[in-house]
Amino acid sequence: MPARKKKTGDRIAIAEDMSIYNAAAQKQQLIDALHHAAERLEIDLSGVAEIDTAGFQLLMLVKREARRLGKEAQIIAHSEAVRDVLDFYNMAAEFGDPLLIPANQA
Repeated sequence: MPARKKKTGDRIAIAEDMSIYNAAAQKQQLIDALHHAAERLEIDLSGVAEIDTAGFQLLMLVKREARRLGKEAQIIAHSEAVRDVLDFYNMAAEFGDPLLIPANQA
């Protein structure tokens, strides 16, 4: 099942799990959005309830592809699951995106 997305300008929101089951469809959506973005693509992951290694690898791919194209891919909203995976792989600093933690989760 493809990920539901909302796209406004150079922003995309993923509202489904980033797992091996959704990775192929999400890969295409994210790469297409990146190619259509002017200079920067904002990725809202606040609606992602679950993310596995395939989802993490997809984020790495999008970041790498953005650099290759001379663009920026920035995660602008992280769900708790996404923050946990970035922390598990110790990649928050490598990704370079601000990790905003909602007040009710702090």
